Amino acid sequence: MATIYHKVGIKSSVENVYHALTTDEGLSGWWSSTTDGAGDIGSIINFRFNEILVQFQVLELEHNKKVLWKHHAEMPEAWMPTHVSFELEVTEEQVFVHFKQFDWEEQTPFYAHCNLKWAVFLLSLKDFLEKGQGQPFPNDVQIDHS
Repeated sequence: MATIYHKVGIKSSVENVYHALTTDEGLSGWWSSTTDGAGDIGSIINFRFNEILVQFQVLELEHNKKVLWKHHAEMPEAWMPTHVSFELEVTEEQVFVHFKQFDWEEQTPFYAHCNLKWAVFLLSLKDFLEKGQGQPFPNDVQIDHS
């Protein structure tokens, strides 16, 4: 099994970071501008990327510390067995977000694409919280011309 892992430091309160990871408003500000369904454990979050619907079920919420999702739908197929976690580490200067998408069955070109796109979106999260404006889909940084 393969894991995508990124760490980004964000100069914001842990409360604001947690809010950006657990609410429709927050998630829409940095990942997909068309997001709904965020809520308590068991909720299904819907992220729309044009005609593609990506769904995650909220498995764990540890207030201001951890968020865990499990991929819930058949699109994209390679994500079916995966989980996504955000673990928050608070220091005096910043909040570190430790992001993982784990349980990938293999490292493929799609895995490589997702790895880089997660980095792009985590920088969008950083901008959203530090500058008040992220770059959620469809205004995200494009990494290829296809």
